[in-house]
Amino acid sequence: MPAPPPMRQEQGWIGARGREFPSGGGDAGMMLSRSHLRRRLVRQGLAAAAVLLLSPRPSPAQPAITAADWPTRSMRLIIPFPPGGATDLLARVLADRLGTRLGQTVVAENRGGAAGVIAAEAASRADPDGYTLFFGSIGTASINAHLHSKLSYRPEDLLPVALFADLPNVLVVRRDSPFRSVADVVAAARAKPGELTYASSGSGSSLHLSGEMLKADAGVDILHVPFRGGADTANQIMGGRIDLGMNNVPSVIALIRGGQLRALAVTSPERSEALPEVPTIAESGVPGLAGYAATAWFGLQVPRGTPAPIIDRLNREVNAICAEPQTIERVTSVGARMRGGSPADFARFIAQENDRWAAVIRRSGAQVD
Repeated sequence: MPAPPPMRQEQGWIGARGREFPSGGGDAGMMLSRSHLRRRLVRQGLAAAAVLLLSPRPSPAQPAITAADWPTRSMRLIIPFPPGGATDLLARVLADRLGTRLGQTVVAENRGGAAGVIAAEAASRADPDGYTLFFGSIGTASINAHLHSKLSYRPEDLLPVALFADLPNVLVVRRDSPFRSVADVVAAARAKPGELTYASSGSGSSLHLSGEMLKADAGVDILHVPFRGGADTANQIMGGRIDLGMNNVPSVIALIRGGQLRALAVTSPERSEALPEVPTIAESGVPGLAGYAATAWFGLQVPRGTPAPIIDRLNREVNAICAEPQTIERVTSVGARMRGGSPADFARFIAQENDRWAAVIRRSGAQVD
């Protein structure tokens, strides 16, 4: 496999080949390298969080809370991306069903920006009283710590409650694009290195890293242009300002079915039930891509110190929601898959995902600061 080219990114108004791109609101420029010490500290922190998860307790400033006392008022679910994308769609499904089952309103609160950093910081600093919940993502839990030399939050300060759903990303182009397959894209990128552009919903997102992994594995140079959310990304591609893009399936499935966007491939190891006609990237036949697989995921988390009875109650409710036939149908119809499991299961999964994405970041050379 050819060595991956250095990662490049454009933001703001000046792009490749003199084209103009609206500001994407993504993080600042990319740098190369990543310290081994940082990765080691992150893993140590995650291991400590998994141990603490077994016996979470209120902070000294908080009175003891039991499941019988909770909830007595409305809650908020902090969502780390803007309205309109897959994260928002799935989070609102969870908020709606949790509110019904708990008998209290769960207010969905979008705090987009900086690939989830802003929202994760707010959630991690909230009172651990069970009234602030966080819709954690692959980015906030398993990617950001390996991309940023400094984070304004500690991922281990958000305790896992339950894995909620996962979904593939999808590589899309506008409907009149000359590209009809991943092989077409790779051939064009090799013919004109650095001239093709691909969009994501922000630097450090799973969509960004899915694109960087594709570039590294195929040995091509495609310019990354970050935007603010999946809806913005889709609009830039349809408008012809960007050549191709990575997006979550739920964010663009209606546009694919309606013919406004063409899906070239999904990033999951198997085809999506919602788009069975679309091949996987691993099926492309391109050298280096046979083992390609990337799946986005989301789960419920709470600030460290949230009482164990509340975590247990939330876990039971999320698992019950994941088993509801009407919710399963609602989620799978847009290309996602229900998950569930125990807090300890989710903690182990997060640790495994940290190992996986740290390796991808090292291989691609990506870093955001």
